[in-house]
Amino acid sequence: MSTRYGGQGQCRLSRLAVPTGAELGWGKGQLTGALVLQPGAALHAELLFRADPGPADVALHGVEPMGTRTPGAGTGPARGSSDRRQRPGRAQTVVMTGRFAPSPTGPLHVGNLRTALIAWLVARSRRQRFVLRMEDLDPRTATADHERAQQADLAALGIDWDGDVWRQSDRFGVYDAAIDRLQQTGRTYECFCSRKEIRDAAAAPHGSHGPAYPGTCRDLSDGERRQRRSTRPPAIRFRAGDEVVVVDDVVAGRHQRRATDVVLRRNDGVPAYNLAVVVDDHAQGVDQVVRGDDLLPATPGQIAIGRALGYADPSYVHVPLVVGPTGERLAKRDGAITIGDLEAAGWVVGRLRSRIAWSIGVAEPGETVDADDLVARFDLDRFARWSTSPIELAALLG
Repeated sequence: MSTRYGGQGQCRLSRLAVPTGAELGWGKGQLTGALVLQPGAALHAELLFRADPGPADVALHGVEPMGTRTPGAGTGPARGSSDRRQRPGRAQTVVMTGRFAPSPTGPLHVGNLRTALIAWLVARSRRQRFVLRMEDLDPRTATADHERAQQADLAALGIDWDGDVWRQSDRFGVYDAAIDRLQQTGRTYECFCSRKEIRDAAAAPHGSHGPAYPGTCRDLSDGERRQRRSTRPPAIRFRAGDEVVVVDDVVAGRHQRRATDVVLRRNDGVPAYNLAVVVDDHAQGVDQVVRGDDLLPATPGQIAIGRALGYADPSYVHVPLVVGPTGERLAKRDGAITIGDLEAAGWVVGRLRSRIAWSIGVAEPGETVDADDLVARFDLDRFARWSTSPIELAALLG
């Protein structure tokens, strides 16, 4: 059987093994011997080749029907997707994808919504799929009520998405499998440090995202690890080595930074964001990551993790933030910053969409626009030249 993987060529597979719990079509379970894709389905798979001779193992991360689109709960083909069915015997091509991936820990503020609209416009203007993923790794702070409210706000703004919403809380087994692969290649180690110990370490350089890890546990002996393991469970860190990563960002330009030993799994067993986001972007076929520029410092480490897993680098569009009066990222203390707050003050959602559109250069001040208007007007190169600085909340809301 032949299948096209990631748009980067073909590989012939004589046997497929899908682990229990992998998503296959519209069901779950185990499959060996053959893979049957529904017509028009998009396949996102990760090939795990064993070192010993034998057939490849293929772990499916997701199989979603193409042409399904969710504006909250809508249906119909996605912009730019085709209803043409794949002919038997032809290789299946994975369609490139954009995404928005909020954490459902509270309402989306206008800065989040501005980034979401830009991410959606980047994808739709390039006739790509657009997916929504909930980064709900921490069950203490993420709730279903917040998720529903966020989806309602996105739909009200005119943002739709393709296929079902992915939730990271459903994918712990996939992240554990990725960590296992990194462990097998010597790219992880156990870390017993507390946050305070990292913060207080004299060798820790301080950046915009707090202290970098000073490498305290990187080269512990087996005996030292056994002793520390008896007093507290370890976190698992990525062994970055000396890799220096260059990020050529569409908006932020070129940045070069040494990758750091980020946490892959916390000591309570919860996978870390820096791992989960890399695995999920790859699994969903995301080729261009659009997000706030507060995450730019974390990007070299994420690229290094992806390369260690054999993933191709996506491209990046780090969007300048909406900031409060002090120049810092928005916080609730900055005033009416959610759709609910604005509606209580007499706004309609269309007015907010128009203000966001004005802030990214695709609408005149006061112009009434709908989402489809913005897709036709949006040009990523022009946006990259237009949007190079943070925008103050007061300026955004006029």
